[in-house]
Amino acid sequence: MAVASTLQRPTFVQELDDKFLALWPHRFDFLYAPHPDPGTKPQWQTETRHPLSDRLINQGTYLYGVRFGSVTQYAMLDIDSGSPYNPRRDPLAISRISEALEPLGLLQHLILTSSDSGGLHIYFPFETPLPSWKVGLAITTLLENKGFKVMPGWLEVFPNAKAYNPAGDSLYNGHRLPLQQGSYLLNADLEPIESSSFHFINNWETATAHNDITSETLELVIEQAQRKIYRVSHKAEKFLNDLNGEIAVGWTGHGQTNRLLGRITMRAYIFGHILGAPAPLTGDALIGHAIQTAQSLPGFTLWCRHQNDLEDKVKEWVRCIEASHYFPYGSDKLPIDTVPVGPSWNERQQTEVRERITKAVTELQSANNWTDGITARFDRLTDQGISGSSLYKHKDLWHPRFMVSTAAETGTDIPPDPPASPRDALGTKTPTQSTQAYCKTDCNKPNSKDHSSIHVDKNNSAGCNTEATSGLPMPQLLRLEIEQAIASAQEAQAKLQRTYIDDCLDRAQRDYRTQLKQWAGSGDPILMAEAKSRLAAMGEADGF
Repeated sequence: MAVASTLQRPTFVQELDDKFLALWPHRFDFLYAPHPDPGTKPQWQTETRHPLSDRLINQGTYLYGVRFGSVTQYAMLDIDSGSPYNPRRDPLAISRISEALEPLGLLQHLILTSSDSGGLHIYFPFETPLPSWKVGLAITTLLENKGFKVMPGWLEVFPNAKAYNPAGDSLYNGHRLPLQQGSYLLNADLEPIESSSFHFINNWETATAHNDITSETLELVIEQAQRKIYRVSHKAEKFLNDLNGEIAVGWTGHGQTNRLLGRITMRAYIFGHILGAPAPLTGDALIGHAIQTAQSLPGFTLWCRHQNDLEDKVKEWVRCIEASHYFPYGSDKLPIDTVPVGPSWNERQQTEVRERITKAVTELQSANNWTDGITARFDRLTDQGISGSSLYKHKDLWHPRFMVSTAAETGTDIPPDPPASPRDALGTKTPTQSTQAYCKTDCNKPNSKDHSSIHVDKNNSAGCNTEATSGLPMPQLLRLEIEQAIASAQEAQAKLQRTYIDDCLDRAQRDYRTQLKQWAGSGDPILMAEAKSRLAAMGEADGF
């Protein structure tokens, strides 16, 4: 069996005393190319029949390149000569790249020229062997989050970020071995200083001692930094990734438990089945998941002050999220036969609000506490606990002008007050005999848009009055004209008052909407749920 295994996986003679060659343990599917003519690029090919041996590298008949196995102890970045990140174009690019990789524990590197072309290879060696696909994914994610474009010709990462494949039949990209034709070790000023493997090893070992990257750090960085792609809408994907970004960091100090438990519960309730649960999480399953997630986060033991009453805290959040207007993703699209029969939630809310206003108006009228003034009515109703926004939306239930209009349109009888004088008769909603005689022509009929008083056309009043009252004595005509003028003045004043009140209501409504939108963007789940509920009642809730 040992012989068969050797035949299936051929080996090579290793130069055991060569530390430089030992840095490149994966020799299968290696790259090779004849030395190119000056100014031309190598013509790389892949050799799959046997591994690259130490002696072939030392002979130097070809240029050689290697790929990565399942684990690696280094990462390498390739910056081409024409890249916008090359120091000749951006002197601070390498510093920014180094800063971007510090969260991984990669603090020191080696820089070499890749070839005569002027490109650069930046090596980050480390002590612990780590999965190659995770190293490539973490480095690529951190660079992209800092705005770097990882792409051929600009910036390439080795090992490259690729999906993990248990079958192992997907090759990593290969890179040219250092210290071959045109490859030199550079100093801090990016000046060539050496081309020997001895100096390369010394710098490699120094950098390795400074780079403290572990499997735990790698996992944490990937979870915190990577924006995963889920099979949900773009808007929901962003929401889920934002929740992941907040939760993954865990506790970094005291006073964070309430916020974190809220985000954990929200994510589990809305996206639990997207993240692997067999069905949407509710009840005890949701509570258990949230507790387990909280206990597994970084800093829980050190910073969380509610470890003893964690379950009670989680239960409170579960009750809150289940009573809110959030729902498991996709559950709003119910089959036709499962759609509930009856009014929607918004319709029920509207009905309840209208019933409250009607009840309050009835009680105020029964207590003789109802007035004709718009502001007074508004104040009395808000004192009953009805919000200004609800009153603004349902003015037909309390506002004098809108109540009259609605009654006129629907044919509802509104008993007029008994007139005490001709002026009262002119101001009532039901004309008396004298006003009917006075308004025989259309010129003085009430305006169809406002039934609260008789409209007066000053330009035509003389002609109309002469025609309608030609048989009346002069004193009576004069008295009617005076009364009509008084009614016009009163109507003008009433219109100004209505305009002022409406402006106040509009301003109050705008201020109320602004406050709700601030709640919606506050990040606090309770305020956000309350804002969504009230906006929904106003018919302005945005879809998820």
